[in-house]
Amino acid sequence: MRDLELLDALAEHATLTAASGHLHVSQPALSQRLLRLEERLATPLFERRGRRLVPNAAGRRMLRAARLALAEIRAARHDLVELADGRRRPLRIASQCSTNYQWMPAVVRSMRERLPGTQLRIEQLPDDDPLAALLDERIDVALVTKLDGDVNRVRLDRLFDDELRAVVSASHPWASRKRVTADDFDDVHVVLCDTYDQTRLPPVPLPIPAGARPARLTTAAVGTDLLIEMVATSRDVTVMPSWLVAPHVDTSDIATVAIGDPPQRRTWYTATRHDRSDLVDDFVSLLHTHLGRRPPVPSLQTA
Repeated sequence: MRDLELLDALAEHATLTAASGHLHVSQPALSQRLLRLEERLATPLFERRGRRLVPNAAGRRMLRAARLALAEIRAARHDLVELADGRRRPLRIASQCSTNYQWMPAVVRSMRERLPGTQLRIEQLPDDDPLAALLDERIDVALVTKLDGDVNRVRLDRLFDDELRAVVSASHPWASRKRVTADDFDDVHVVLCDTYDQTRLPPVPLPIPAGARPARLTTAAVGTDLLIEMVATSRDVTVMPSWLVAPHVDTSDIATVAIGDPPQRRTWYTATRHDRSDLVDDFVSLLHTHLGRRPPVPSLQTA
């Protein structure tokens, strides 16, 4: 725990002096702890730039693990307090499309009517691995579309299909086209949210056609609104599901274009543990009522 807190504090405060103040430890003691940690791992974790400490590639990887572990420990402590007080643990949900929960308010309203007294908590998973979090009992329900080797260990219920579309400025050459193919990506700059950062382990497959080789790829820690504004004022291209970009088409200077023929589609599922509780059963049913029966936003294309 001390090592994890050390990594988090150094990344947050950038200097040994500031981090030692945050952790209420002397600077020499903190420096020695860092040296011992790097010796145990047999690799430096930070680059020294004057007084500042900047995580290198190994440090960034360890930092993601540290923050994930610390967040889970804090959540567990919170849950234990609630259990000790006789309160029900919140229902925990995570989605692989973590940048947008525009459908959530309607689900929460229905949950208050059908499942009174139930608290809902949205969990942010740094490594975008909800199936592992589900099996580790860190969450209770996952909305997934990227399926990995753990898929046979969980219960999947099909929720809806969506279409991945290229999003461009209204003045972009693609704006007047019905569709684009893998070859069309060769000369463009593709901008995606940082979920698709290819330095992550394991990397998340890019939402572009097989064989596409963009001239440049940038990932950024930005939300949907800012990502759309970035392409609306440039020649850049991003890729989003149709239901996510649909509310912005009429209010932003953008156009969406089909990718491939037939268009590139994917299926979303609710994932739960096989031994799920009645509460989880009821909540999954509620999700299917709102997302499977009809679009989560007016322009969602289901199939």
